[in-house]
Amino acid sequence: MHSPIRQQLLDHSLQAISLVQPLLARITRRDRDLPSQLRRAMSSVSLNLAEGFGSQAGQARLRFETARGSLCESRTALRVAVAWGHLSAADVAAAEASLDTLGARLYGLCRR
Repeated sequence: MHSPIRQQLLDHSLQAISLVQPLLARITRRDRDLPSQLRRAMSSVSLNLAEGFGSQAGQARLRFETARGSLCESRTALRVAVAWGHLSAADVAAAEASLDTLGARLYGLCRR
C-alpha cells in the first residue's frame, strides 16, 4: 500500500464516505433501512479496495470488482433516497460526482 496511486484511491474512497455521511443522517430521519444499507455499501468500497491492494492478481481483481459493485449499490441508494423524496438531486450531486470518478478508476483496476 505504499504506491501513491493506491493511497490516492483509498483517500478518494474515504472522501466519498465523508460526502455521504451527512446525507445518511438526513435519510435516517425518514427511513430506517436505507441508511444501514448505504453505510455498509460505502464501507465495502473502501475495505474491498484495500483488500484488493493486498491480494494476488486474480484475487485482487475480484476484490476490485466487489468494490465497484458496492459503489454502484451506494450510488443507487442515493438515487433511491432522491426518488423517495428524502433528499433532492442537488443534495446528492457532490457525492455522486465523487462516486462517478472513483467508479471510473475502479473500472480501470477491474480491467487489468
